[in-house]
Amino acid sequence: MSFELNRKLAAPRAPLPTSASVDTVTASIIRGALETICFEAATHLGRAASSPIINQSNERNCSVIDAHGRLAVGSIGTPHLTFVTQLTVRYGLMNFEEYDWGPGDVFLGNDPDHGGGHLPDYNVYAPVFDDNGELILVQALQAHQGDTGGKDPGGFTLEATDIFTEGLAIPCLKLVHRGEKRRDVIKLVERNNRFATFAGDLAAMISGVQKAVKAYEDLIRKWGADKVKSAVNYMIDHSEARFREEVSAWPDGTYEADVWVDADTQGTPDVKVHVACKVDGDKLSVDLTGTDDRQELVGVWNTFGNSRGYIMTQLVAMVDPTIPKNEGLFNAVEMIIPEGCIAHPPPNKPAALGSFHPACEITEAVCVALSEVVPGRAQPQVYKIGMPNAVIGFYDNGMMWMDQGVDTRSMDSSAVQGIDGWGSCPSALGNLLLSEAEDAEVRFPVINMSREMVTDGGGAGQWRGAPGSLNVKKVLEPTSAMAWMVSAKHPLRGMCGGDDAIPYSNHFEVGTENEYKIELTAQAMLPKGAVIAYQHGGGAGFGAALKRDPESVKEDVLDEYVSLQAAREKYGVVLTGSLEEYDLEVDVDATAALRQEMSAAQGARS
Repeated sequence: MSFELNRKLAAPRAPLPTSASVDTVTASIIRGALETICFEAATHLGRAASSPIINQSNERNCSVIDAHGRLAVGSIGTPHLTFVTQLTVRYGLMNFEEYDWGPGDVFLGNDPDHGGGHLPDYNVYAPVFDDNGELILVQALQAHQGDTGGKDPGGFTLEATDIFTEGLAIPCLKLVHRGEKRRDVIKLVERNNRFATFAGDLAAMISGVQKAVKAYEDLIRKWGADKVKSAVNYMIDHSEARFREEVSAWPDGTYEADVWVDADTQGTPDVKVHVACKVDGDKLSVDLTGTDDRQELVGVWNTFGNSRGYIMTQLVAMVDPTIPKNEGLFNAVEMIIPEGCIAHPPPNKPAALGSFHPACEITEAVCVALSEVVPGRAQPQVYKIGMPNAVIGFYDNGMMWMDQGVDTRSMDSSAVQGIDGWGSCPSALGNLLLSEAEDAEVRFPVINMSREMVTDGGGAGQWRGAPGSLNVKKVLEPTSAMAWMVSAKHPLRGMCGGDDAIPYSNHFEVGTENEYKIELTAQAMLPKGAVIAYQHGGGAGFGAALKRDPESVKEDVLDEYVSLQAAREKYGVVLTGSLEEYDLEVDVDATAALRQEMSAAQGARS
């Protein structure tokens, strides 16, 4: 049933029926109004929610879906969520009569087998009807919740073999009926969550969509339902046309790439993602045929909805960023995601960790495949961290707390042609605000000892990746901790001859005789005062390192991005003077001679 349902959910939707027409200016004005209301709903959630992962880290997303289930506009929190939301809503729309849709209703869904991403991503949505009772739009708010009521806090169970181990799966559940809260239903949902803050999050999501619905109703009264529908149709057609225009400028051909996850959570090595991107005029197809389909794999199953969304997240990063993000993008791309592979799992497979890996390897593979086609935009939209170090304990009153490890960090910011990797946060995380040390320390018994970029932490290249950071944290009371390590054997890939990023690494009980490295997974008890240190992988390089401007290498050494040793051994740059005295200079003749020697040696090896 799941495969058949996914085919139905992903099928193209027709335009909204309307007798009106709109010009470009009117369509843009209506689009701006929709986006503004959408942004206000997302802001409401961020300010009203109780959990730090929403009110501090901003891990939420807001989307407007039309009455046919097409993505109309979005206010981006994390880009990947933007392109998943509509499938959960489509499932509800497909069962419109069964769920008795009407004005004032609010629904909830999170089921990976019914259009969702993974269980923690709760999607609360509400219909917008006009005064004649016609459904025009659906407002959706999606946010990551700290728990899902499964075996382990947070919903991340390393050994899970089915979705039921991870928590409560909700295909579609009505929370509010004709404006009245269904308190028995809401209590049931709240009861299946370990954290008291969840009640506040859910209330904020409900009130956020209700606030937006009223604004959309006013907008529809102002412009008329037909013009709003016509504007939505125009926006979607416009985005499709602009995306196809971009693709038509790419050279025809088939571009392929293989990317690997180090291992599943049980140690099965080298989980493969294969992609073939075919360009034919203004047509683009993305084919994941050849991606791993071993049914015995554990923890590396990415939902169908997520896989579609992660493909699109990478594609939109490789075209003009001013193209509006809506259903027109999906209309312009053929996606082939074989049933039964890790990117399109059979029913009831676990999904929580799959939203990290292989989800990120899917985006990375698309980027690697198209890196020579669009070199100026070939930055992988990834977060290659296996999972953050989750630290869990109990307050004195018996209430559970969890520091989910969504800390400020530098990672995965790769270079593109013409630009070094920059910023401390990968662009894939969009408007996600990684949490401040002080906020976590107020909420949880932890001390953030240090967060610092490491020298030589970025992949070498003609354009250099940004360094990864080493994050060191101390727990102030006995706690439990969970971790899953990847991107050590297969770090973030360099592009067009650039070096790979440095690998991730993770150590528990640092500085004691009990210190150990997390090789795969950990479910550990940490004593009071234990220190954990997570080395995040940096960004990868772009282009051959020996082509980097020697003066840029000198500046990198002065800024401590690159060591003197790496300047010579990676970049072939000979520097005179002293770093301590800050008087480094490039020895031009010696650098030219060394680079010639290194180029000859590399040519002989190849």
